[in-house]
Amino acid sequence: MSSSGFADLILYNGLITTMNRSHPEAEAVAIKEGTFIEVGSDADCILNCRGPHTRLIDLRGQRVIPGLIDSHIHLIRGGLNFNLELRWEGVRSLADAMAMLREQVDRTPAPQWVRVVGGFTEHQFAEKRLPTLDELNAVAPHTPVFILHLYDRALLNGAALRAVGYDKNTPNPPGGEIQRDAAGNPTGLLLAKPNALILYASLAKGPKLDPDDQVNSTRLFMRELNRLGVTSVIDAGGGFQNYPDDYQIVDRLAKDDELTVRIAYNLFTQSKGGELGDFQRWSDLLAPLAGSETYRHNGAGEMLVFSGADFEDFREARPDLPPNMEPDLEAVIRHLVQKRWPFRMHATYEETICRALDVFELVNRDIPFDGLHWWFDHAETVSLQSIERIKALGGGIAVQHRMAFQGEYFAERYGAKAAEQTPPIRRMLEAGLPVGAGTDATRVASYNPWTSLSWLVTGKTVGGMRMYGEGNLLDRHTALRLWTHSNTWFSHDEGRKGQIAVGQLADLAVLCRDYFAIPEDEINELYAELTVMNGKVVHGSGPFADHAPPLPPASPDWSPVNRFGPYRHHTPGAGMFTNTKNNPAKFLSSCCSTPCGVHGHAHAKALASSVPADDRGFWGALGCACWAF
Repeated sequence: MSSSGFADLILYNGLITTMNRSHPEAEAVAIKEGTFIEVGSDADCILNCRGPHTRLIDLRGQRVIPGLIDSHIHLIRGGLNFNLELRWEGVRSLADAMAMLREQVDRTPAPQWVRVVGGFTEHQFAEKRLPTLDELNAVAPHTPVFILHLYDRALLNGAALRAVGYDKNTPNPPGGEIQRDAAGNPTGLLLAKPNALILYASLAKGPKLDPDDQVNSTRLFMRELNRLGVTSVIDAGGGFQNYPDDYQIVDRLAKDDELTVRIAYNLFTQSKGGELGDFQRWSDLLAPLAGSETYRHNGAGEMLVFSGADFEDFREARPDLPPNMEPDLEAVIRHLVQKRWPFRMHATYEETICRALDVFELVNRDIPFDGLHWWFDHAETVSLQSIERIKALGGGIAVQHRMAFQGEYFAERYGAKAAEQTPPIRRMLEAGLPVGAGTDATRVASYNPWTSLSWLVTGKTVGGMRMYGEGNLLDRHTALRLWTHSNTWFSHDEGRKGQIAVGQLADLAVLCRDYFAIPEDEINELYAELTVMNGKVVHGSGPFADHAPPLPPASPDWSPVNRFGPYRHHTPGAGMFTNTKNNPAKFLSSCCSTPCGVHGHAHAKALASSVPADDRGFWGALGCACWAF
């Protein structure tokens, strides 16, 4: 073999799940110029592809999977705000969450806010409740605090109410409520009824990061996704995310070759009543699927018309969409099909899906879809009849694990029996639909793909409620396929990625434990110890830490990410940032010489808690200095 044919990188001695039915398992891969050139045994790769400059990495017998693909996430918007947000994802008690909040209040300078924006549910807490407004005001009398809980409510302390300017004269917006006391003054509780616009409009009033900090924030969010094994996403746009203005940061990173996640982005209308104009203007700027393998346009949606938005707040009754939904939607769909733009549509309820299908079928009779990729997002209550209609039109369904966060509310309103098929994933697959998986992060569910995979396999919410029987559960291999190979249909990447196969893009993740062997209730604790995107190492930890590119600190320096990191695992060593709490040996040697006032000598058990490591924090206030070093 000539030197020009040698691999750039060989990974060997692994348990590789390829998701390629013709070659399902392998030991090693060889990569050149971002593509797999050999997949097979150690001997195949090392003997055939190793050259004088080839880099070798021993996988130490660990499980390897294709890089995960999130078919529905709001990465671009989330990246602009990642460094601003305190994460309660994975925190198991409200006491721990409030201790984190208290400490971040002390760290946050005026006029900045402390924000907890989605990714958690009250049901994950041992206390099974949210903080009270009195508790928020006690820990933060002067610093604005904004807490977004799913799509149903936001909690604002008094300082935040003053910052957003709400008083007794502020009217309730359509579909929303500013809760008031007996004197008519806002209490700090904002409710979606069921329109969540009041929640997002209030959040948008907060200070933003400057452009350089937004670059850092977006890079760290991508690296956090890499840490969880994600190498590709389809960005679903979002409210208050204007094109092209709010895409300048990700454009800059793409031009500088600093993306560590492949991004295909959909454009989300921003103009109520002017949706067609948005898409006409954008289709003049962008050809269908314009861009590169790393960063490109992916069509329209998830919001196509405001009149078609059926808000997924299961604490409220299903909204009845207005009669102008059909003509609004028809005008947009006709334009998109004429321009050959793929499209996606947010639809929670069967009633919305059925009405939208009437429109799609009407347009298809005049302007055939003819293989154009389109799909519904969410589809929690889609019927078997609608599944067949979607199939007949060549569409698909992208499902997200929103029910893992909202299942308790759905069951309370509609009953446990109805919740057993929300969404009916097995029936979608049996019908032969393209089906892919994602998170809908960051403002509702967590961006952690393993929370989704756990939900698909176990049928449990993050609060522990079992929703599904065997008839709607997936085996681990099928669930993983929805996160890899199956998701390529939604970004028009069939045959290009999603499998570890010769000729495909070299994206993979080496897991901390074996996904196929661990107990199913531990799936949500998985993460990657090595992630490769486009043939380059983009994340490394544990035994692969030396292979990782440097990770910059979050900016500004008071960012919650610097203190707490992002998703809080319960496995030592899983965190994004190194600290003593994630180092059991250092932890025990530092604090076990004498008992503390709270834990005695039971520090190993205390290590599993997510309580902050600070003598000013919750435990420190109770006389425990375990983490104060």
